[in-house]
Amino acid sequence: MAEHPFPEPQVDFDRWPYPAVAAHRGAGKLAPENTLAAMRVGASLGHTLFEFDVKLSGDGKPVLLHDATLDRTTSGRGPAGAWAFAEIAQLDAGSWHGPAWAGEPVPTLAAVAAYLRANGLLANVEIKPSPGRETETGAAVGMAAAHLWRDAAVPPLLSSFSEEALAAARRAVPWLPRALLVDRLPDDWLERVRRLGCVALDSNHASLTEAVVARAHAERLRVLTYTVNDPARAALLRGWGVDCVITDAVDRLRP
Repeated sequence: MAEHPFPEPQVDFDRWPYPAVAAHRGAGKLAPENTLAAMRVGASLGHTLFEFDVKLSGDGKPVLLHDATLDRTTSGRGPAGAWAFAEIAQLDAGSWHGPAWAGEPVPTLAAVAAYLRANGLLANVEIKPSPGRETETGAAVGMAAAHLWRDAAVPPLLSSFSEEALAAARRAVPWLPRALLVDRLPDDWLERVRRLGCVALDSNHASLTEAVVARAHAERLRVLTYTVNDPARAALLRGWGVDCVITDAVDRLRP
């Protein structure tokens, strides 16, 4: 059999270093999502793993932002990919959440990595490409993450709904662990996960079943699930063997 063209990720089934709960977009309901303020709030509540979204500015800078446009969570308007980073850096990403957060900036991936690493915290980096920039974003975010966490004891977990972006990240930095995000679990989920060299499946909890979790574990894959805000639901999922629940309810679901 020919040798696999990609090195194995730094994390595998037997060396799973991530905790059982991840804070979604920082503490994205208690503070402006995908900001350093949200990370600090989540950390103050004991969270040690942070899920957040990263896309590219118009000039290729990895920044934290969920939407394709700036409208919902910043003072800017229009597609995020049409703005240079110097322009995005001037925006207010906090006032939409409340006056106490006014002036909170859109952070760079570099700034978030510095904060997390300085405080012994872990990252689940969701690669969130602007439309049409899947390959570019997957490669750029992957390479940036590899550089920013280059000597970290625990690497960031890269995830994405975009298989094109995950494939590009794999080609660029194959040693970083990856998880395939799915909203509705496709019948060929295992084939897709394997094709992308992922170490984990990250599914909408509404699509997940105990049998899927068991199959993933039998195939030596970990299972993450989003967005779980009810403690009873979280307990059920953990009973199924789910390895990590991603939550907005950072004050009620703690590590």
